[in-house]
Amino acid sequence: MDTTDTMIVFDEKGVCDHCNTFYQNTLPNWHTDERGWQKLQSLVAKIKIVGQGKDFDCIIGMSGGIDSSYLTYIAKEKLGLRPLVFHVDAGWNSQIAVNNIEKLVDGLGLDLYTEVIDWEEMRDLQLAFFKSGVSHIDTPQDHAFFATMYKFAEVHKVKYILTGANLSTECIRNPIEWMYFQSDSIQLRDIHRHFGTRPLVNFPVTSILRHKIYLPYFKGIKAVRPLNYIPYIKQDAIKLLIEKFGWQPYPQKHFESRFTRFYEGYWLPKKFGYDTRRVQFSSLIVTGQMTREEALAKLKQPPYDESTIAQDFEYIATKLGVSVAELQGYMDAPNKCYRDYKSQERIYAVGAKVMKAIGLEIGGKR
Repeated sequence: MDTTDTMIVFDEKGVCDHCNTFYQNTLPNWHTDERGWQKLQSLVAKIKIVGQGKDFDCIIGMSGGIDSSYLTYIAKEKLGLRPLVFHVDAGWNSQIAVNNIEKLVDGLGLDLYTEVIDWEEMRDLQLAFFKSGVSHIDTPQDHAFFATMYKFAEVHKVKYILTGANLSTECIRNPIEWMYFQSDSIQLRDIHRHFGTRPLVNFPVTSILRHKIYLPYFKGIKAVRPLNYIPYIKQDAIKLLIEKFGWQPYPQKHFESRFTRFYEGYWLPKKFGYDTRRVQFSSLIVTGQMTREEALAKLKQPPYDESTIAQDFEYIATKLGVSVAELQGYMDAPNKCYRDYKSQERIYAVGAKVMKAIGLEIGGKR
């Protein structure tokens, strides 16, 4: 990490607060040994009891990326669960992602449910975020994934959602100015109010209070992160999935979505100077999966394949129904920040402090 995170703080030894948070807070409270396994087994037992007599005992949100793919394998083969594989199609799937999902579902004998987001509303909302000038233009896609999965769980009375979020590859978090909270419905609606052209009728909207308080404490819907309780080495997981299912890897984390590939690989570093590989590599470094020297060498290479950017730029523009010149205009427009629009930032800040204080969340300074 470097000072592109404007809130970064270095101590007298030159160690940043991201690393200090990991070593002082995350690592002492993160157990992937027998303690973690026993806690996971206890959770699994509860999931199986609640799921008795039902077609499935939990749902797994799957994108086709490494984390969700490996989690699906672990849930079925190692934990003996009966998950429903849940996928949200927001219109940006790569063919590799589609193939990976099919290979995992078929190979493990699981059922797949796909929710398709209203494309015209999604397109309009994503254009609104482009026009707003903020960095986090991926918010509509992530918000839709999140809201749809929780709505499905509520409607079908599913009590457990398994997620691939993990400390092994994500313990260093993106600075808030890089990627603001995707679940902030106030900001999403404010940006849409300023720049949207059609009402959000079918687009799924959720809120932080709904999924952090109402759903878990009034509806009993809990999100579980199984990968935090077991050893999870990214390269080992990739090797296993390739050998067992013919799974195809991606050049970079989150590149299973063509929009996210453009967003993280080009929009963020080109327009704002934010290279998400710094965060991803930092997580791998502190968890012993990459050396600092290896990371620095990779960072010398551009995050995006220059030979394909023109093609992808045209694809994004065409898909959104605008010209290449108009999309370039959004790239060239003045940069804005999440603080330029209404938000629930204070609620997130208070909630994070409370959750960390009572031990419900560890890791990350964000």
